[in-house]
Amino acid sequence: MSQFVDIILNVGNSDEFVDALYMMLTVLVAGYKQAYMWIDRKNIKVIINVLTEKPFAPYETHEVIIQQKFEKLSKNNTRRYLIIVSMSILSIISTSVSTDLTKRNLTYKAWLPFDYSSPAVYFLVYTHQMIAMSTSGIVNVACESLICGFLLHICCQFEILEYRLTKLMQDQNILRDCVRHHNRIFEYAYTINNTFAKIIAIQFAVSMLVVCSNMYRIAMAADYMSFIPLIMYTSAILMQIFIYCWFGNEVKLKSLQLVNNIYDMEWVTLSNSNKKALLLIMKRALIPIQFSSAYIITMNLDSFVALLKMSYSIFNLLHQTQE
Repeated sequence: MSQFVDIILNVGNSDEFVDALYMMLTVLVAGYKQAYMWIDRKNIKVIINVLTEKPFAPYETHEVIIQQKFEKLSKNNTRRYLIIVSMSILSIISTSVSTDLTKRNLTYKAWLPFDYSSPAVYFLVYTHQMIAMSTSGIVNVACESLICGFLLHICCQFEILEYRLTKLMQDQNILRDCVRHHNRIFEYAYTINNTFAKIIAIQFAVSMLVVCSNMYRIAMAADYMSFIPLIMYTSAILMQIFIYCWFGNEVKLKSLQLVNNIYDMEWVTLSNSNKKALLLIMKRALIPIQFSSAYIITMNLDSFVALLKMSYSIFNLLHQTQE
């Protein structure tokens, strides 16, 4: 809030506006995510608990192994993302300590309704900014890891369904359960997309603005002390939106892959009723699961490339305005 008031009262040109914008947006989005998760926590718990019930729960050892593989992938993804965000936070703090703290400047410009010129008050305000910035980064890691974890569990369910379909030759009675399982996967994906669509939409919009503003600040950077944290922070923002697009794309590919896997089965030996049931699965699988941000931008690699292009276009506009 103090940064927002500072933008209204004290910002006089585009350079000051860009300097104040990028961290304010990041903190605001992190606060929104935290509030949204808290308000909707009961629904999120239901989404998590559904995975322990039929037909999503693994029935046998091989299905447990499949589930463990995707859980391990989710943990590794969280670790990598946390490392990148932590490095970004540390680079910002270390640069700020060596440049701002010695001169008693705040890392981020803010309007405060009191005088912070005394050492004790300044140190409290400075520490507050560092804690707020660090907390925002951790909140983003937690939120993105949760949503991408759900996307990975959808991929996991498709792989479990593919395994169950391979046993169809030994027991044709399980096909009815497979059809229900496939329908439930689509319903589950719709629920996740509907629950987190607003968060993803806001994140896409803010990431685009932050990336283009950081590119502008990198172009204007006068020394390496300000250049390095900007590069690290921009990398973290790009990683933040890339994991949404990557795993959204993986869900799409997994849902389409099911058609080819069914076609490769020895389906000619099945009864006519089971062939019709397989056709129902294939017909629905032809329309892939696609996650979208507020039903506007789909989460795939093409959207990530489009985001980079749009950010670069906005950067060019800012740069031309400055010239």
